[in-house]
Amino acid sequence: MDRNPSPPSSEAEEGGGDAVGNTVYSKHWLFSILTRLIEVISPEKTEPTVSPEGIQTELDEEMENDICKVWDMSMDEEICVGILGNMACFQDICMSISKDENLGQVLLQRLCDSDSPTLLETSRLLLTCLSQPEVANVWVERIRENPSVYDCVCFIMSSSTNVLLKFLHSVCVVELLVKVGEVVDKLFDLDEELMLNWIKNGTCRSVGPSVDDSPEELPDFKIVPCILEAAKQVRSDNPEGLDVYMHILQLLTTVDEGIQAIVQAPDGGKETWSLLYDLVCHELCQPDDPPIVVQEQKTVLASILSVLSAMFASQTEQESTKMRKNMPLIGSLIRILQYMEGYGKRSVDNSKESEQQETGRADLNEEDFHLKILKDICCELLSNMLQELTKENTLEGLHQGHLNEQTCSCAFQNLLPLYFASVESFLEVLREADQTLADSLEKRFPSLKVHA
Repeated sequence: MDRNPSPPSSEAEEGGGDAVGNTVYSKHWLFSILTRLIEVISPEKTEPTVSPEGIQTELDEEMENDICKVWDMSMDEEICVGILGNMACFQDICMSISKDENLGQVLLQRLCDSDSPTLLETSRLLLTCLSQPEVANVWVERIRENPSVYDCVCFIMSSSTNVLLKFLHSVCVVELLVKVGEVVDKLFDLDEELMLNWIKNGTCRSVGPSVDDSPEELPDFKIVPCILEAAKQVRSDNPEGLDVYMHILQLLTTVDEGIQAIVQAPDGGKETWSLLYDLVCHELCQPDDPPIVVQEQKTVLASILSVLSAMFASQTEQESTKMRKNMPLIGSLIRILQYMEGYGKRSVDNSKESEQQETGRADLNEEDFHLKILKDICCELLSNMLQELTKENTLEGLHQGHLNEQTCSCAFQNLLPLYFASVESFLEVLREADQTLADSLEKRFPSLKVHA
């Protein structure tokens, strides 16, 4: 043909929202064409128009036009990257894609694209490659040598700002943020050196999308504010996305530089603390939730509490002020422990009713492993916080209902004997605030009375 094919017929345009990428072609139309093509080249064909190899040598004009439309449609940038992403699911093809240096550079440049579907497909392709142990190091090294990737990723993570929304279709923002978050999470998990480089923000500013195609440079992005911006964007729409971004923050706290990046921000880490505090005290594992919620939220809770624990140990505010603000957090930590006890009892009861199969036992063991991690992190933070309480803080906690005989008993039950010193310290303060409650707790936990 010496010209591009005509636009698809009205039949091909049906479906509107069913369009493939940025094209006007619907998925229904595309699948019908591919189905017809498969029928044409199927080896089972026995008509005279089929060659001995089973492939028809001539196509009718309508079929030829339709195939040309599919070919033109496949030249869409987003669809090209999407096709590569699908192909990369196969190990051999993934290795071929990864070893092609030129292709690798082109794909990384796509992270600076202003088209959100292309960004989404590029992120999906990168995550697929990073998940293949045979080629993961190739991509880590490639990304480490391309500092502009940092700018592009931070630009995407800051997508709730009005600037980026000029580039991205808001419908795709959350899905894109989740996928980019998964890429960052995988990168940090694979390579601590790269994570340290991104924390220190040693990047160039010459690459990346610019507002209205102006030559203005990108803002001086910092990794922590960008992660927080993305977390705020996904928190209500995508629990899995929130889990990803909380784990990224947790990975940052595994190195001293990451903790300092969080607590030495211009606001002293207040924005990070405020977000995590709000999630624990007002969204996750709430009083009206059933105990099983702790099983559903165990990974995100573990990440959040781990970051809070690292921050608590690094804060420099006056202790009384810090503790007064955090009494609801102490109540939430004890509630998490109470729910874990309630969920554990339910699991034991269920196991008595029916004998577990081997696979069932494996799932239960894995489940118990993650819950144990959550419990350990929760107990460590709670012990540190109880040890900092003053008489005034304790009185406020008693008044607000965060501390009472039931909650204190739960806390002691989980903290003893490992955190004996913290419990003993808190009990001394409790005696000043409520002698009757302190005496009752000593009766429940004789080991404390012996050391009194």
